[in-house]
Amino acid sequence: MIAVVHFLAVASPGPDFALIFKQSIRYNRTIAIYSSLGIATGIILHVTYSLVGIGLLIASDQRLLTLLTYLAASYFCYIAWHGLRAKPPKDEEISSQNSDITEADFPSNRKAFITGFLINGLNVKATLFFVSLFSVVISPDTALNIKLIYGSYLVAATGVWFIALSYLLTLPKVRSLLHVKGYWVDRIMGGVLLLLAIQLVWNNLST
Repeated sequence: MIAVVHFLAVASPGPDFALIFKQSIRYNRTIAIYSSLGIATGIILHVTYSLVGIGLLIASDQRLLTLLTYLAASYFCYIAWHGLRAKPPKDEEISSQNSDITEADFPSNRKAFITGFLINGLNVKATLFFVSLFSVVISPDTALNIKLIYGSYLVAATGVWFIALSYLLTLPKVRSLLHVKGYWVDRIMGGVLLLLAIQLVWNNLST
């Protein structure tokens, strides 16, 4: 049950998916993979919150939940702003992939990792998802080694999924097509992140 529910959640379009799409198109496979590793590491936060009960505290304390919600919304808006400003490549640049940006413009592997970590770690929906999931399968009698197996699987499965997505999106034929039309993906994903930010704030205000 954990495997199926987690796969449906991680494969659905969201901030993590949008980030890997953007990193794969805008930069290269290495940057996308480091972002994927950051996302997987972010899962450790949610798993830890859930297993030690901090997630339940966040879910029950409106002030903490509100703070996390606005932090997440702000960061989503920051990423969305850059995506929405994406411009089409010039005619002379299309023949050379990524000629509109040089290696010097690429984020470092460390920055790519941190971006992935923050996008996932600040996602309040992910926190609530894991709290809900673990509340079904974890009881006070569940052995520690079983909890560690659950957590390790979720981290590993997330990393494998997004690394595989990074690999697929940076295949020569796929990348060539996305390089020409990729700015639209940047804009769309920027719009998705902006809508997610608005939804987070709206849901918080509604409650």
